[in-house]
Amino acid sequence: MDIKAWNAKSESFNFKKAKINYVRAGKGAALVLIHGFPTSSWDFSWIFPELIKKFDCICADLIGLGRYSTSAKTITIADQADALEALLKKLGISQAHLFAHDLGDTVATELLYRSQQGNQDLQWLSCTLMNGGVFQETNKPRYIQKLLNSPVGFLIGRFSSKHIYVKTIIKIFGKNTPPSAEFLNDSWNIFMENKGRKMLPIVGRYLTEHKIHKARWEQPLFSPSLPMAMINGVWDPISGEATADRFEEKVSGSYVVRLPLGHYPHIENPKAVLDAFYAFHARL
Repeated sequence: MDIKAWNAKSESFNFKKAKINYVRAGKGAALVLIHGFPTSSWDFSWIFPELIKKFDCICADLIGLGRYSTSAKTITIADQADALEALLKKLGISQAHLFAHDLGDTVATELLYRSQQGNQDLQWLSCTLMNGGVFQETNKPRYIQKLLNSPVGFLIGRFSSKHIYVKTIIKIFGKNTPPSAEFLNDSWNIFMENKGRKMLPIVGRYLTEHKIHKARWEQPLFSPSLPMAMINGVWDPISGEATADRFEEKVSGSYVVRLPLGHYPHIENPKAVLDAFYAFHARL
């Protein structure tokens, strides 16, 4: 689905200091899709048309990413989770499955932790994660991510260019499944649409949060209270096969699918990801 068609389907809602866009379509059990950093909800457009045949899909831009507006000077994982909970409450959804990627994995584990601690407003039915930094021991952030998370992050964001962005994205895709010119150009344009350079270091501070909340976000994985799956592009230099191995080792009863892909499995081979996702749900 091209970006114009995706945007045409979008709606917006206000949450605190932010106006956030989301797309909702389909019928069936609710499925919440959470995208990664530094891209947008459009990442899921490669598999969205098939998913809505079986699920009521809700896919929102995270605060500070995608098509949004915000005056916030700090954005935490808790803020992202709060926004999604507020959206689901607005839509009248109390039960849902989760399907997340990259930064979205961390937001998902925060949502799962809250549920385990007694959040009665939302019942999560299952959770599928794709390449993301859920384990510090296996996560290898790119050098530019580390710089964005440093005291000079605001400078890195200010002087980010399309050339650097494209070069970085290409390196984390699979060697046989490079990103299309459409994805590179349109994802960059989305990034630039709403002060993306300014927001990069603000959102990028989630790396520090990982250290602070390590135990909190690992608890729903090490002591799962619902079916868990991981679909992993094993050629991803950030969170590839080592992450899949640790997930399989540590998450009791989990379902793991390893694919010969990079960091964006759902864009690199949509059919393989859909097949893996449906196979997991067939087991529920």
